[in-house]
This record gives sequence, C-alpha cells and structure tokens, in this order.
Amino acid sequence: MPAPIDLEAWDYELPADRIARHPPAERDGGRLLVVDRRTGGFSDRRVTDLPSLLSPGDLVVVNTTRVFPARLRARRRSGGACELLVLELGNGPVAALVRPARKLRVGDTLSLEGGLEARICSAPVDGVARVDLGPDPLGVLQAIGEIPLPPYLGRSAEPNDATRYQTLFADVAGSAAAPTAGLHFTPAIVAQLAARGIPVVGVQLHVGLGTFRPLRPEDLERGRLHEEEWAVPAATATRIAQTRAEGGRVIAIGTTTARTLEAATRSGDVQGRTDLLIAPGYEVTSFDFLFTNFHLPGSSLLLLVGALLGREGTLAAYAHAVRSGYRFYSYGDAMLVL
Repeated sequence: MPAPIDLEAWDYELPADRIARHPPAERDGGRLLVVDRRTGGFSDRRVTDLPSLLSPGDLVVVNTTRVFPARLRARRRSGGACELLVLELGNGPVAALVRPARKLRVGDTLSLEGGLEARICSAPVDGVARVDLGPDPLGVLQAIGEIPLPPYLGRSAEPNDATRYQTLFADVAGSAAAPTAGLHFTPAIVAQLAARGIPVVGVQLHVGLGTFRPLRPEDLERGRLHEEEWAVPAATATRIAQTRAEGGRVIAIGTTTARTLEAATRSGDVQGRTDLLIAPGYEVTSFDFLFTNFHLPGSSLLLLVGALLGREGTLAAYAHAVRSGYRFYSYGDAMLVL
C-alpha cells in the first residue's frame, strides 16, 4: 500500500509575477523544460522543439474536449449576487459549483441575464448542487455564459480568451476547464510531427471538478477524485496498440490525457467515468512521456507528475523552473518528462 500523502510536502514557493495571467503572443511561443528521468537532468528548450525531441514511430495523444462557457452570473431574489460554474452538460438539471452555497436552498430561483432563470434542485453538497437551466442548458451557456478562467488568473474573461482558452483539437463541448497542455499546439507543430512520422490522435476527458478543485484530506483517504467522463475512440486505441507493437512510444499531452489512458488501460473499456487519482506509488503503464504545464502546489495534477518523477524530482524540476523564470499555470510554459 502506498504511503500516506502529506500535501504540505508538495508545496513550493512561486513569486506572484511568475503566474501567466495572459496567454503568450503566439500559441507555441512558450518555453519547454525537458526532464530526463534516467539522468535527472534538465534542459531548457522551446515548445517548438517538441517534434525534434521525439522519434519517428512515436505517437502523440491529445485531449479533444471543448470548453463550454460554464460560468453564469446570477442574482438571488434578495438581490444578492451569486455565481454558478456548470461542471458537466446533460439532460435535465446540471451539476454546478454554486457560490455562496450556504445561502442557496432547494427551490430558490435565480435571475440570469436576458430575463432567463435558474432553479436550485438539490441542496449543495461540498458546494455542488443540481441546477435547472431549462430544456437547453448548453444554449443558455452559449448565450450568456463566460469562459471559466481559473481564479488564480485574477481577472475576468476577455474576448481573446474565447479562442486562446480552447485547444486546436477542441471538438465535443463538455469541459469546465481547458486541458491546458494542448493550448501550446499549432497547425505548424502538428505538421512538423507528421513530417517526422509522429501521428497525433485524440482521446476525450471532459474536465470537471476532479481536475481543478483543491485536494481535500477525504480525497486522499479515499484515493479518489470527483468522477469525470472519458472516451477512447476505436481508431485511437488501434493506433496505440500498433505503436506499442512496433516499438514506438506514447506521449500523453496533459494530465487529463494521462488519466484517460490509465483509466482505459485499467478498465479495459473504451469509455466510462473515472475518479482515478494518480500519485507517487502508482505505476503508470499506458504512456511513456508526459507533456504538461506547471501545476498548483498540492494539486492532484502535481501529484500525477510526482508519480513519474517522485517528490524530490518533481520539486527539483519546479525549483529549476522558478529560478529560470518559467511562466506557470494554465497560460504558462510547459514541461516534457522523458
């Protein structure tokens, strides 16, 4: 059994000016910290160097989910402001992170923009309630919702975020947060990968509460996160098997892709819901390299990196990134774990 995880041991110091509050001028304009697990060495590169760091016959796997405008501003009958962050789409009432949860009750009707309304259908549990947005929740969100930028950016969504907080591969709407490693990719990088004989294929994990909510002691005790929906298309599964059979390596683009590949491998299914927490002590078997952004202290995403590098290796890489002026978080630079 893996040793208990002390989240305080996964903290690190980050100057406020290292948080990337806006995307780089060009999607592929970021820096890339390459970490070699065999030697423990670091190499400071550019995101545009990625194709040259891989080999013909390798396979790049990305998350094709699309972010929907999940944030709704609302008013209670009293006139007090509140906010809904819709976590997943579906028929009927949708799950939403509601604020302030303590002031919302079952049956409360909230006023939205454009004369629209929302109704609280269940008592909030851990801040999450079922909310009725009418027969077409996605239509409501597309009409008046905002791009759900992470709170650590310290700003509201701007027009540019509608495209820059969406990856090149975005397909089916279903995510309340972007799979941020994919934000670095451009048609030019994909073309360079193809020219080197490195295909790009997609899986899908709709990013919800499990990815971006801070870890809690009860999450660690259970060893589980909030469930998220995933799928691996048949063509992708076939290409992965072919790559393995021919001696190629699988490169997971982002922690959501990594969780999808591991969930598929463990379950033997092609779709489902996963609450998998990947942390030190977990043996990764479905991919070889990880391309990812820099993550918040004590987060499930940082622990996933720790499953590959260990605590000391992870914090050493992050310390190097801080010293070297890398930009952190959703719109920040990237790291490639070899």
